[in-house]
Amino acid sequence: MEITNAGGNTPTTVTDARSIGPELVPGWDQPFTDQELDAIEAAIETAVSKKRRPVADARSDGEDRPGGPRRRLPGSFSSQHSVWIKLPVMTFGGQITYSRSTTGVERAAAELLKKIDAMKSVMDQVIIGFDIEYRPTFQKGVPPRKTAVMQICGDNDHCYVMHVIHSGVPHSLKLILEDTTVLKVGAGVAGDATKVLKDYNVSVNAFQDLSELANQKLPLPRYRWGLASLSEVLINKQLQKFMKIRCGNWEAAFLSKEQQLYAATDAFASWHLHQVLKSLPDAQRNNIENSKEKLTVALP
Repeated sequence: MEITNAGGNTPTTVTDARSIGPELVPGWDQPFTDQELDAIEAAIETAVSKKRRPVADARSDGEDRPGGPRRRLPGSFSSQHSVWIKLPVMTFGGQITYSRSTTGVERAAAELLKKIDAMKSVMDQVIIGFDIEYRPTFQKGVPPRKTAVMQICGDNDHCYVMHVIHSGVPHSLKLILEDTTVLKVGAGVAGDATKVLKDYNVSVNAFQDLSELANQKLPLPRYRWGLASLSEVLINKQLQKFMKIRCGNWEAAFLSKEQQLYAATDAFASWHLHQVLKSLPDAQRNNIENSKEKLTVALP
């Protein structure tokens, strides 16, 4: 469904994630050919397989796994034998509001701001999942491209995907990012905040890194957690990271529906995993740090 403003533009598209089909907006993956992306994905899968190499299981990580990747349960969660489990896919099933023009992003952010203000009246602290996307370069000495997309999610029902490479950061979005009473949560969110400040001169205030929180809560050796590894350990789901989307053109004129869903799912996962972690008691770290047991999970 498209919403048209008074000027006749169509800056905002509201999409139900469950209606997403296989079609792509032409040209969204122009920076890389399919052959190049397949090569990248194959190289990364090879590296990941080496990281996941099982100890107690005789099967090779390189074997074919139809239907998606599998994982080894951390030793703390299993008994005596290593177990391979095929996990269901985690995806966002609610409404996605995608906006790309300055007017459209301002409208979407103003709507979100009203929701946040309403939540402030009924809860001690408002928490939103926050993430960004930008076009990778893969060239030595070439700095990262400017932040192209910001995605925000604060519940199970609605995520906002804002194509800021075209709109910039309008007033209402700036208010949300700078609000010290709204906690932004995500994996590597501190780095995202630094990049947004550099790219748009806007401070992302009040944020919490999920990896740090996980190391505080989980009775496991310290680990550099990402959304994928946390999804596996906390909710037994896999968060798919298709390279053709992850490394696609986030600066395209319009995001494809697949890109919108990818972005929304990351923001939703950030919010949801934070809810799960906050419900857990703090771990007793002294005994954990003395353990020689190694943690084997999917890479972020």
